[in-house]
Amino acid sequence: MSLSHDYKMDKPVGETRLDRNGQNVIGRALTRFEGPLKVSGTAKYAYEQLIGKMVAYGYLVTAPIGAGRIKRIDPLPALSLKGVLHVVTDERAARGAADPSDSKPAAIKGEVSYHGQPVCMVVAESFEVARDAARLVEVEYEVEAGRYDLATVADEAYDPGEQQMPSTVEKGDFDKAFAAAEVQLDATYTTPSQNSSAMEPHASIADWNGDELTVYGSYQLVSTNVGQLAAALGISKSKVRIVSPYVGGGFGSKLGIAPEAVFAALAAREVGRPVKAVLTRQQVYQTTVRRADTIQRLRIGATRDGRITAIAHETVSGNLPEQNVFEPAGISTVFLYAGDNRRVTHRKADVNILLAASMRAPGEAVGMLALENAIDEMAEKLGLDPIEFRKRNEPAEDPQDGLPFSSRRLVECMDKGAELFGWADRPKAPMSRREGEWHIGIGMSAASRKNMLQPSSARVTLAPDGTALVETDMTDIGTGTYTILQQIAAEMLGLPRESVVVKLGDSALPQGAGSGGSWGANSAGSSVFAACEGIVAEIARRLDLAPDDVTLKDGTVIAGNRQRPVSEIVGKAPIAVIGNFKPGKMAKETHQASYGAHFCEVAVNAVTGETRVRRLLTVAAAGRILNEKTARSQCYGGQIFGIGGALTEELIVDTRTGLLVNHDLAEYHVPVNADIGRLEVVFVDERDPAASPLAAKGIGELAISGVGAAVTNAIYNATGVRVRDYPMTLDKVLAGWAKRN
Repeated sequence: MSLSHDYKMDKPVGETRLDRNGQNVIGRALTRFEGPLKVSGTAKYAYEQLIGKMVAYGYLVTAPIGAGRIKRIDPLPALSLKGVLHVVTDERAARGAADPSDSKPAAIKGEVSYHGQPVCMVVAESFEVARDAARLVEVEYEVEAGRYDLATVADEAYDPGEQQMPSTVEKGDFDKAFAAAEVQLDATYTTPSQNSSAMEPHASIADWNGDELTVYGSYQLVSTNVGQLAAALGISKSKVRIVSPYVGGGFGSKLGIAPEAVFAALAAREVGRPVKAVLTRQQVYQTTVRRADTIQRLRIGATRDGRITAIAHETVSGNLPEQNVFEPAGISTVFLYAGDNRRVTHRKADVNILLAASMRAPGEAVGMLALENAIDEMAEKLGLDPIEFRKRNEPAEDPQDGLPFSSRRLVECMDKGAELFGWADRPKAPMSRREGEWHIGIGMSAASRKNMLQPSSARVTLAPDGTALVETDMTDIGTGTYTILQQIAAEMLGLPRESVVVKLGDSALPQGAGSGGSWGANSAGSSVFAACEGIVAEIARRLDLAPDDVTLKDGTVIAGNRQRPVSEIVGKAPIAVIGNFKPGKMAKETHQASYGAHFCEVAVNAVTGETRVRRLLTVAAAGRILNEKTARSQCYGGQIFGIGGALTEELIVDTRTGLLVNHDLAEYHVPVNADIGRLEVVFVDERDPAASPLAAKGIGELAISGVGAAVTNAIYNATGVRVRDYPMTLDKVLAGWAKRN
């Protein structure tokens, strides 16, 4: 029987066992616990489950039109092929909540809303037979006119209501202040749709045992996914178990269930054995989710000495007609810079393009690309150094609602980055430094990412042999969750790291926060912290001492001048505690965010317009760094992600049909090794007492926020060309030069 220990973040945290136990595990740059399992092929991903068990294979049939109706589905030609077992045409299988904010997935009801929409699934004895038979299914469509270009329907955009944030945030009288401003900037920036392009494709294996369903899949939010899958199938949550121990990247695309999970579940019940369903790479691009394309208008008014008096960030993004989720591009504009008169709005236009949902740093990734370019443009108008302009508009408190910042080290990040990068020696004027046929430029941007916490539970069991087991349905999407939770438990219980085992990704375990929103490690880690506090309290009770009078280190309990093995106090039965963590008053009484600064040097070819990123530095302040190696790795990934957004990544939509033309890794250009120069990451030593009992904040999405603007600001410094339509490909640079000449 497990004890329980609750922790609510109602007051700032002081010194904790993470600071005083002295096990020297937390914060260290430790190699990931599961790394050897992954490189040796023994860490099983979704499609590798149930090897050796008799399974059937499912293959999706998807719509070749972007808008219209399904008039007829004839599965008989497919069923006539040897080895075909079943064709699932149940409309429930077309349901799928790809974003956790979408709690009521819609059935297609015979309607086609986007090119690549799942229509049915063929189930066969092998993947190859299922794939071949899928081509034989006859589907008759009634084609209707679709809306495939955001720019042509942007004037029809409407207020979608509050989603990730309020759709409208205002303060003061922006119009009056902007009109009266001594210096004004009014610029529009556009960003395209993007795809997460995770290495592991979406996959699900459904296995029924009576009326109970187990699905092995690649999911980020297991506890939420259970409810989504149950709702789609029309069964009780108590009958669904999801197992997702390893996820080969998600970046938001696996926050919700994808259609193949529902199809596989229905098929498995029909054929009476497990069904494996995996999406091809092309189907991943056409069928799962995308980052929304945006049109962002930035207006900034300032005094001649560089004080912002008015700022507005107005965004239009596209999504399916039945979906109100918008891209919150102005989420950092709300609080990043001072200014008494403010307007941040988000409007949504209906388009017949794949569902738009969360992708790494939803909002900031594209919103700060626009904002931080606009800030640089305004600094140039004012004749100010870009860092100096940002400093002059550093707010003392949240400029929107007046809340105190829990911690804010943005200026320190900019100053430290400037010193390390050699900012003072940068080219002062565009096109003023050249090496052969390469123009050299340096740029920077600020970075911010709002800190979010989620309720989370974890069970920690301290065994009689002095080992500990951590259990939660929290997932590890490649971020190092296994290792970080192991470190927290080891530090709190005074155990060697090797004495702690972590089990994740199974909905049968206590409900964790899941991986998303940069809240995973902080939220799940806080529940492990709470469980360990409960174990220490039980140990102290057995010794008739107060918990603060007990120290755990090196597998022993130290109290006063006595030291005893922890196993001796545990006795014959393990001590198991479920730690329950909830955000509290601190989330409402303080404004919490991680901050940073990016510095970039580029070389742009004078003949071809090609850009090469030579070096990129990120300085980040994100509270306590739980594992320096995994945190740095997260930042490297964010830097590369940001470079892709600035230079190469763009989903090309055929505006005649809605087809995503570049729907594979050959044509959707994510940066590769040859595209990346020297990356460097520096962490500012920080503890945020209001952010969590760990005094930590999220970092995975901070690392991408603003990177693209540092790159494009550097390109301007190198070339004198401003591009407001991203990505900044070489043809746009050449066109800019042509206009200058």
